[in-house]
Amino acid sequence: MKPAASLRSALLRWYRRERRDLPWRRTRDPYRVWISEAMLQQTRVETVIPYYERFLARFPDVGALADARMDDVLGVWQGLGYYSRARNLKRAAEQVRDRFGGALPDTAETLRELPGVGRYTAGAVASIAFDQPEPIVDGNVARVLSRIHGLRDDVKSPGGQARLWEEAGGLVRGRSPGDLNQALMELGATVCTPRSPACGRCPARGLCAARCSGDPEALPVNAKRPRVLAVDAVAAWLERRGRALAVKRPEAGLLGGLWDLPGDDLASGEPPAAGLRRALRERVGLDVGPVRKLGTVEHAFTHRRLRLHVYRCQAEAGRVRLRGFDAHRWVASLEALPTGRVTRKALGLLPEARA
Repeated sequence: MKPAASLRSALLRWYRRERRDLPWRRTRDPYRVWISEAMLQQTRVETVIPYYERFLARFPDVGALADARMDDVLGVWQGLGYYSRARNLKRAAEQVRDRFGGALPDTAETLRELPGVGRYTAGAVASIAFDQPEPIVDGNVARVLSRIHGLRDDVKSPGGQARLWEEAGGLVRGRSPGDLNQALMELGATVCTPRSPACGRCPARGLCAARCSGDPEALPVNAKRPRVLAVDAVAAWLERRGRALAVKRPEAGLLGGLWDLPGDDLASGEPPAAGLRRALRERVGLDVGPVRKLGTVEHAFTHRRLRLHVYRCQAEAGRVRLRGFDAHRWVASLEALPTGRVTRKALGLLPEARA
């Protein structure tokens, strides 16, 4: 048997024996496979499971998702992060309803025409739901293939990506392409881990170049990550007649489409209290009375470490004039609005939230 055929057989046997029982593996329904793949991008399986189940309970099919309000979709997604995924799912569902009669396309090429569906997601849905021999490459698959084949190119470089997709494409051809792709993902998640890989339990151990070299952790080769930027910002629980101002972030950008407390990043060396007054004047067109600091919260984004100074103050008379926000509401509470995790941390500083 050729090495590729031996590897393929070993992966399929191992996967069918060792795979975890996950809710999206109990179905080949294209909609459910698609939702799971979107949620699993950059998010751990254990985190995704309850969100997956709640999302499908609220939006059980393409039509329900397409017809939903964006705020409702973001509300169910709240806490899962990377909110562009939810916005793209909603937009893509609308296209599936309008262009394809509510049925997801069955080819990777057509799937990639949908918002948010890239080469990986298209390959996953096409192979798992439609039994198409389409490859996938994500972080887990890149690690597995780099180690098995001893690939020394940076996995994020154009050359490294081309080689990985070539190897994945050759491997997926044959029976059960969906199981084969899931085997690669499962192996990277549970055995061929970034640190201390369990090589003794690996079905590919006899074919793995990295194991033969004696240093499997040396692969894959990754370029250095960009430096994380430290940012100070301010936000306010800004009250008027017993209600607070909530602002909606633009859909393009960080935390797009979510509701937030008004505020802004601080300039270098800008005192937080003065920065708050400046930010409220510039971003919502309001001056404020005395400000009282509630505290500081910290939050890590992918390339941004945020320290947010949170204040409480009263808005003076005047009309809200938004700059850099899409909408506003005066609300008694933000609980009913979709908000990001950092906003919920900030709201937790309110005395009534801690009562």
